[in-house]
Amino acid sequence: MASESLHTVRVRIGERIAEIEARVRTLKPVDIRAKMDAIRVMAADHGLCALEGLADYGAHHAMLPGHRQATRCALEHMETALHSECPADRQTILAAMAQRLH
Repeated sequence: MASESLHTVRVRIGERIAEIEARVRTLKPVDIRAKMDAIRVMAADHGLCALEGLADYGAHHAMLPGHRQATRCALEHMETALHSECPADRQTILAAMAQRLH
């Protein structure tokens, strides 16, 4: 049952990610931040460390110059982070994003 619950959470989060992906061009930075923060909270509540870190990054960077590029990059890594089972993946994904954006 626990894995079923985690599966359900991943499906719900996946739906939220898909919504952001579909609307990213029209969303205001404050809306992107709120949606990313909601994903971060759900991820934190269910021990999805890599996704929590990535969503935190996305929420923070949504309010900074260059937010569209940072948001697109974060979205590209969301699927990997969503299915990560290893807490160390958090740093790996964030490092990959930093390398790509700078």
